[in-house]
Amino acid sequence: MKESMQNWTIQSRIVYRDEPQREDRELLAAVVRSSGFFSPEEVALAVELFDERLEKGLACGYHFLLAHSCGELLGYTCFGPIPCTRSSYDLYWIAVGESFRGRGAGSRLLGETELRIASLGGTRIYVETSARPQYEPTRLFYQAQGYLRDAVLRDFYAPGEAKETMSNPLGKASKYGLRGSPKCHWGGRN
Repeated sequence: MKESMQNWTIQSRIVYRDEPQREDRELLAAVVRSSGFFSPEEVALAVELFDERLEKGLACGYHFLLAHSCGELLGYTCFGPIPCTRSSYDLYWIAVGESFRGRGAGSRLLGETELRIASLGGTRIYVETSARPQYEPTRLFYQAQGYLRDAVLRDFYAPGEAKETMSNPLGKASKYGLRGSPKCHWGGRN
């Protein structure tokens, strides 16, 4: 009972911000590192995208959504329109800090990201992940959110390491509201 109350408290106090600030840089890197999944090069890439957004603004094509709770960065997403498509978006990164995992924060963050993409005219979101066994929880997370596997590219990352691409049309109902509907919101959202 106490843990579910704690989950409710954190979820009810999430504040989303789509304008990254310099002071978020190290917090973002710490969130990505906390997963234990990403190599130092991948952490550096996440920070590089963040730096590019700070330098060029939205002209770089990268949108960020940062989720804060009780003064802490609990997670973030980085997404953007896919060039040469009418309304498809890539989710480049979603990361939730270790202390917030397994408490619904990732689902809420993904749902809020989908709402933002829909408000920008997006109709489908694509995610890519490794097919390594280590990423099984990631694939199960996306499946639980309604994402379906579209493609497997064998030996993509390295010999024996495939890339899986999954997608979700926006506008589907979920347990967090109507995905893709700008009318939905959760407590604590500014």
